[in-house]
Amino acid sequence: MKLGMIGLGRMGGNMARRLMAGGHEVVAYDRDEEAVKKLAAEGAVAASSLDDMRGKLVAGGDGRSIWWVMLPAGEITETTVETIARDAKAGDVVIDGGNSFYKDDVRRAKALAEKGIDYVDVGTSGGVWGRERGYCMMIGGREETLTYLDPIFETLAPGRGDIPRTPYDRPEGDDWRAEKGFIHAGPPGSGHFVKMVHNGIEYGLMQAYAEGFDILKGKASDKLPEEERFDLNLTDIAEVWRRGSVISSWLLDLTAAALAKDEHLDHFSGHVADSGEGQWTIDAAMEEKVPANVLTASLFARYRSRVEHTFGDKVLSAMRFGFGGHVEIPQ
Repeated sequence: MKLGMIGLGRMGGNMARRLMAGGHEVVAYDRDEEAVKKLAAEGAVAASSLDDMRGKLVAGGDGRSIWWVMLPAGEITETTVETIARDAKAGDVVIDGGNSFYKDDVRRAKALAEKGIDYVDVGTSGGVWGRERGYCMMIGGREETLTYLDPIFETLAPGRGDIPRTPYDRPEGDDWRAEKGFIHAGPPGSGHFVKMVHNGIEYGLMQAYAEGFDILKGKASDKLPEEERFDLNLTDIAEVWRRGSVISSWLLDLTAAALAKDEHLDHFSGHVADSGEGQWTIDAAMEEKVPANVLTASLFARYRSRVEHTFGDKVLSAMRFGFGGHVEIPQ
């Protein structure tokens, strides 16, 4: 299929490359001209503007233009969607694959539907490893539109791979997509809502690892009686936990890799940023009157890290760099 990719950063650029490797035609645009030139050298069709992309999507297409917006949540995504919709025609599809707030999706979908334009929100997880491993996607939109876009999602998704099937009898007609690494979550907004909660959970998991390694490191403190001090090898502990432990995970894999390079994590600042989804998850919990003690505490821990840093905060920074390429810079 043919689609336009707007935003060629850590995620968008590699998603475009995975799509091209899967046989799709990508028209690429970014305000960074060098990013466009680089992707064009790898086989993409370069676009110099959204208007230029519009013409190149129509040429040789099937009559429906597909616009995939892969930009930071907020004003830049809002403006880009508005610009696309201004001249889009009925039947065109606008996809937001960033981390937009789900209520913005609901509003945008309603506005675009009045013009006959389909709006799809794709909560995308995979970080800098997605090109190789595939992207887990949680998608909101009309079923008819998803069916049309399935070839794109199948290419981006990890596929079944070697993960054992969950042992249960699937109901007849059950959605086949989940086992391939993507789902139709529901109507517009539901994809980003599921991804929002996913990121809230991610905060909690990461905080648990961070606090655990902080406690392990603290056991060597001279504040403890000498006979109770242990000079523990954190690299070995992370490694052994990866193998057969009930707390093994990809996040632990990333932590182990970071500790193997530098057990003290001196090259990480410990200033831990957040991209908004954690707070939105807590807001949703409050709206629904659902207690979310762990997720709330993990968000507040990130706020605290910007004032004072612990070794656990460096562990968080190491994980964020490992899965997303996030470089923590003190403010």
